[in-house]
Amino acid sequence: ELMAGLQSRLQVLWEEQELVLLEVRECAKWGEELEVLVRDLCKPQEFERYMMFIGDLEKVLSLLLCLSSRLARVKNALSRMDGNTEPEEKQSLNERHQLLSRQREDAKDLKENLDRRERVVSGILAKYLTEQQLQDYQHFVQVKTSLLIEQKDLEEQIKFLEEQLENLKQSIP
Repeated sequence: ELMAGLQSRLQVLWEEQELVLLEVRECAKWGEELEVLVRDLCKPQEFERYMMFIGDLEKVLSLLLCLSSRLARVKNALSRMDGNTEPEEKQSLNERHQLLSRQREDAKDLKENLDRRERVVSGILAKYLTEQQLQDYQHFVQVKTSLLIEQKDLEEQIKFLEEQLENLKQSIP
């Protein structure tokens, strides 16, 4: 029953993932349309700034989300340690925790820098776009961000359930 429940939940998550991937493709088309508009209206240097920001948006968010999920897994492993845990394993986990914490702080700095760049890009676009076009651009950035987060969250949930299912299968004689 437990395995069937996990399998059922996995199926739901896979279906959700397919829907999110559809939304990601639609968002990418929207991004291409915005790119054409910005290329046509802005100076080449301003267009380059826009393109660098959009490209870095995905990279920085992906990095931050990846580091956060890895850090969460290490914290979970640390919380499961008991008196029987080998000192080497405990030290290794503590070192990984410290390293991932520093890396995540660095990624947060990158995100803050990216937020400042987004304000600069918005300022540039405000000179060329109508109010509605500017709102569309800002909405595009929000949607792209939320889809990246949702996509990563679903991947993590799927990975977790697949691991649980595999562990359950291995525990049954």
